[in-house]
Amino acid sequence: MANARESELHYPLGDTLPQPGEALDLAPGVRWVRMGLPFALDHINLWLLRDHQDGREGWTIVDCGIASDDTRANWEKVFAERLDGLPVLRVIATHFHPDHLGLAHWLTEKWGCRLWMSATDFNLARLASSSTVGMGGASAAAFFGSHGLTDPESLDKIRARADYYPKMVPVVPASFRRLMDGTEVEIGGRVWHCIAGYGHAPEHISLFCDEAQLLISGDMVLPRISTNVSVVDVEPEADPLTLYLNSLARYLALPADTLVLPSHGKPFTGLHQRIDQLREHHDERLAEVVTACAAAPTHAAGLLSVLFKRKLDLHQTTFAMGEAIAHLNALWLQGDLKRELGADGVYRFSPA
Repeated sequence: MANARESELHYPLGDTLPQPGEALDLAPGVRWVRMGLPFALDHINLWLLRDHQDGREGWTIVDCGIASDDTRANWEKVFAERLDGLPVLRVIATHFHPDHLGLAHWLTEKWGCRLWMSATDFNLARLASSSTVGMGGASAAAFFGSHGLTDPESLDKIRARADYYPKMVPVVPASFRRLMDGTEVEIGGRVWHCIAGYGHAPEHISLFCDEAQLLISGDMVLPRISTNVSVVDVEPEADPLTLYLNSLARYLALPADTLVLPSHGKPFTGLHQRIDQLREHHDERLAEVVTACAAAPTHAAGLLSVLFKRKLDLHQTTFAMGEAIAHLNALWLQGDLKRELGADGVYRFSPA
């Protein structure tokens, strides 16, 4: 959902964007790469950090893009023109989602280097690349059906998307180096602090460099849209929204003038304001859910028109269903709503 208070943020680079296959200098030793995505959210930001390891000069890549011919071709152009003749020494993935991890196997094989990420997301990625996790297939269709999504065409399409994750992440590297909350990673003589965040992914890792006053926020803090926070079929009673909102507090300890490098949108300052906006956004959505459930027992599918004012395609509908269930679960698990399973096999929520 678009940010109505976006004017409170500042974009130091204005509307300047790196073109596909290019890398834009952001700060000494920091370059910005932007790759396309085949969704309504049509891009991902990736980062190059000047590095040295084991006596070798080179670069660290943060996040990878999806596995596609276009993404590989654009990386090859970056390698030829924007690495200053130096190799890639490591690849860091903030989390397991396809746009962040898709080409990790290709990148680490090409450069003979290690993947660094959280253990939780690494292991989930290994599972998902050989099946699917929460994004398609019969289990996902049955789960969304139990929350009121009954349109046969939509359910058929969800069942047919069993290869959604493996198509964009066909292989996950066989080995990795673990990142955890509080891990310090030295990259090019600078220390980057790992901040674990929960709710968007099982164990998302953001990176903060105090010396450079830079935060690679991944998907935890985005300037224009709110981060997707979803419940999926593998953990149907999860409460990711509470986890996400609690995780945001960790970023308030960072300096207010930190330059945020998000995975989607443009680099910005105004981190504390953006956290306040995200909290306000979810408070408003939670209030809308309570109002709807007070009017009549309501399922997640019945909330889509309440929470999302625009027309949704199938890809957006699956994320929207996950978000609606996340808001319902948060209110249910904290005791504000009760949940009942109807004779039709659908969960409906009403005031406790």
